[in-house]
Amino acid sequence: MKTVTLSTLQAFKRAGESFSCLTAYDASFARAASDAGIEVLLVGDSLGMVLQGHASTLPVTLEEICYHTRCVARGKGASLLMVDLPFMGNASTERLLENAGELMRAGAEMVKVEGEAWMADGIRELTRRGVPVCAHLGLTPQTVHQLGGYKVQGRDTERATQILEDARVLVEAGASVILLECVPASLGRAITEALDVPVIGIGAGPDTDGQILVMHDVLDVTAGRRPRFVKNFMAEAEDIHGAFRRYHEDVKARRFPAEEHCF
Repeated sequence: MKTVTLSTLQAFKRAGESFSCLTAYDASFARAASDAGIEVLLVGDSLGMVLQGHASTLPVTLEEICYHTRCVARGKGASLLMVDLPFMGNASTERLLENAGELMRAGAEMVKVEGEAWMADGIRELTRRGVPVCAHLGLTPQTVHQLGGYKVQGRDTERATQILEDARVLVEAGASVILLECVPASLGRAITEALDVPVIGIGAGPDTDGQILVMHDVLDVTAGRRPRFVKNFMAEAEDIHGAFRRYHEDVKARRFPAEEHCF
């Protein structure tokens, strides 16, 4: 695999070619995922749940994210490395810029931020300083208590329209990628068609430009109830490397997500 950059993802978008994304938290799994062809790796604040055992992503600190980013950066191979800005990392523009700078120095090649249209000014300031931004919309785990739980977003027309408008505003502000989580497949398709930038989905239907899952879900080692949008790829593979390859191939061929994984 050639080195994946933002230009690669943009080319996938123009060609109508799907691309695969997966969370990673250390060098060994990052190398295995990259060797399987997975184009984008995410050091997600999901580590708070799957590694640390917390009930949400909120306890994860910038220091912890930076530690795991340095680990993944050493093993990521040709994959593009995207990294989450942790909870309250965008409490002010000054704090946002400082924290994003720390993530980039740790090895991030794109910073993912949660937030709606109000994040436009912050995104604009980041992109002015050369920080590529992925804007996360729909179900934003850092606002789980405000949302009243991990619920599908955009089911009604008003909310769906608002998410689409927020996406447009954030792209205009400079966001290079949009990530949609837990929205109806019809909304995932509408936003993907409306935007010129790549759209990554997790529980957002089969028509987004890319798909992302949490590594532990792909390997079926996550405790508790499995979300609807998750598929156990270990069931169809002999080992971890095979599971990663199958996930990548199914995304590229648009076999995943299937209807049973959509809202």
